[in-house]
Amino acid sequence: MTGKTVGGLGLYPQANLLDRETALRLWTESNTWFSNEAGKKGQIMVGQLADLAILSADYLSVPEDEIQDITSVLTLLGGVTVHASGDFDHMSPTLPPPMPDWSPARQFGGYPPRVRLGQQAKYAAACACARACSVHGHGHAFTRNAEPPVTDARSFWGAVGCSCWAI
Repeated sequence: MTGKTVGGLGLYPQANLLDRETALRLWTESNTWFSNEAGKKGQIMVGQLADLAILSADYLSVPEDEIQDITSVLTLLGGVTVHASGDFDHMSPTLPPPMPDWSPARQFGGYPPRVRLGQQAKYAAACACARACSVHGHGHAFTRNAEPPVTDARSFWGAVGCSCWAI
C-alpha cells in the first residue's frame, strides 16, 4: 500500500499501490483459491466460515506506515481461541511443546540469546547433531557469540544450520 520496504525505502510508483480495502480483500477473500475454499471463507456473510481476529489497531484508520505493526490480540478458529495476547492474555491456549523432542527450544525452554564461552558443548549436544556436518561445517553455539560469517559459505551454513537442518 505504501510501496516502501520496512526500512522506508520507496520501491513502487504510485500507480502500482493498492488501497486498503483492495489489499484486505486480497489477504482474505481473494486467496481462498489457494486452499480450494473459494466461497467458503474470506468474507463475513451467511454460509461462510466465520473465524475471527481482533486486531491491535483499526486497519482502516491507522496511518499507512503503521499497518505493518498491527497484530492480532485475539484469534478464534472454529469458535475456539487459538491465540490471545494483551487484554485477552487470560484466554491464551496452552501451547504444545516444541518439536522435535531434541530441539534446543524444548530442551532449554527457548533458544539462548548468546552462549557464554565454555558452554558451547552443552548447547551443541542439545541439537542432536553435535558432530560437525561434513558438508557445511557446524557451529551453532559458537556462532551465537558472533555475527554470521557471510563471506565464507562453509562457516555461514555452519552458523545458520547444516545439511541435517538441526537449527
